[in-house]
Amino acid sequence: MVGIPPELERGTGVPAHVQIERWLLRSIGDGELAPGDRLPGERELAGRLGVSRMTLRQALATLERDGVLLRVPGRSGGAFVAEPRIECDLTGLAGFTEQVRRAHLRAEARVLRAARVPSSAAVARALQVAEGTPVNEIARVRSAGGSPLALERSYFPDLPGLLGHDLTGSLYALLAERYDLEPRTADEQLTPVIARQGEAAELGIEPGTPLMLIERTAHAGDGTPVEYARDLFRPDRVRISVRSGVTERRDP
Repeated sequence: MVGIPPELERGTGVPAHVQIERWLLRSIGDGELAPGDRLPGERELAGRLGVSRMTLRQALATLERDGVLLRVPGRSGGAFVAEPRIECDLTGLAGFTEQVRRAHLRAEARVLRAARVPSSAAVARALQVAEGTPVNEIARVRSAGGSPLALERSYFPDLPGLLGHDLTGSLYALLAERYDLEPRTADEQLTPVIARQGEAAELGIEPGTPLMLIERTAHAGDGTPVEYARDLFRPDRVRISVRSGVTERRDP
């Protein structure tokens, strides 16, 4: 339940809508508002804050854009506190399990398929094997807190006994500990796509919902390709980030 609104400060140079945004963010951070909670109606909340509905809507629109709120139209709709997004930093090579752990959540995996299959042209090219060479395919739905976040489909070299291991944990840890093939570098491409019917069903969303496809080829320390993956992430639940810097130039 939203707490008592603050008295907005006038003449400070901080616009009213920004003060409202900060108040709602504090309320969520302090636990006064939890994911799924519904805010009071616009008329009521604007009256309690002493602002116009236009000013309130400006604040709500910003928080919706940032993924903090989810606004649902209709008589039974309103503004709801959204589930927090998981930060997925592509700068390093932390797997999904590690990314979720950093968000203080427990990563979960549901295995959809684990099979030895002939490699397609794309898989063979990424893993540097002849087309048709057997590879290990593992498809999983990755979740946190019981909510599906991503649909992973990975292909690995034909490693002996790989599919016989527990495949619900970190596959990168499995590669490192059992096969001495720890992924150290990766080439990744991001492409916005829309969910097809089967993908939407696994992720608990509607067909046509926007998704982010991350296509990745991971390599061991000696450059050996150890994984080719096509991962579909829900952008409403996962925020993808990359850190960059300026390489120092030196005159010859």
